[in-house]
Amino acid sequence: MTRPLHSGRRPLPAHVTVYLFVLVPFLALVAAVPVAWGWGLTWLDVFLAVGWYTVTCLGATVGYHRYFTHGSFKAHRPLRIALGVVGSMAVQGPILHWVADHRRHHAFADKEGDPHSPWLFGTSPAALVRGFWHAHLGWILDRNLTNQERFAPDLLADRDMRIMHRMFGPLTIVTLVAPAVMGGLISWSWAGALTAFFWAGLVRITLLHHVTWSVNSVCHMIGDRPFTARDKSANFWPLALLSMGESWHNLHHADPTQARHGVRRGELDVSARVIWLFERFGWAYDVRWPTADRLVRIAR
Repeated sequence: MTRPLHSGRRPLPAHVTVYLFVLVPFLALVAAVPVAWGWGLTWLDVFLAVGWYTVTCLGATVGYHRYFTHGSFKAHRPLRIALGVVGSMAVQGPILHWVADHRRHHAFADKEGDPHSPWLFGTSPAALVRGFWHAHLGWILDRNLTNQERFAPDLLADRDMRIMHRMFGPLTIVTLVAPAVMGGLISWSWAGALTAFFWAGLVRITLLHHVTWSVNSVCHMIGDRPFTARDKSANFWPLALLSMGESWHNLHHADPTQARHGVRRGELDVSARVIWLFERFGWAYDVRWPTADRLVRIAR
């Protein structure tokens, strides 16, 4: 018997928290321009924001996405736990929720059942506007929870991952407070702590949110489609660097378990290079690299 798509609803306190973690960082992003104009933006803020963005984005792309969701490679336990920790600090949701949602997305890509397809409401201009909003952000505000027993039974059976799921709240505090502590200690000032909290904490999280959500929305609406997929996934090159290679989305949907998404000349894929480094250091193994024969079979 097939299990249902959903397994209940998000408790009200947790749902309120979702709204807070969407709205508060977004307000910080809106305030970023006048704050930069009025207070200035120090090089320390820039370095901390870029550093924290890079590490936490890779936690989501290499960890949550390519490893935990799709099994693009195998990892020894220390790397497995580290990827879960850093992925959680991207503040995109507890690991069991994230993996279940994304596996469900691939199971029903751009069809009924997909949690965040922009094509669920039709193809008229009004329907596409509604679909873009739904795919980009609206779906996150839905209280229905994807059934983890159906879509993530392997992680549910893993004690480390059950603990990681429960650690999402404390790790969210860490990802906000740690940049402020670093900024304060390096500048030896409360002002340095405050600006680091703003830029490397709130603004960094918001930018990462919207880059990730753009892969759900933009990369299913516009872009290049060199490979055959069952859905409308597309490559959108302007997001390639900020998304660490995730916006080479068409290849990913054509062959989801591949460790590298950007496979053509000039397609920068930072996440794939990081996985390559893990393999070289012996931390990761059985990496599923794309082969020429496989790419030929899925090419249009």
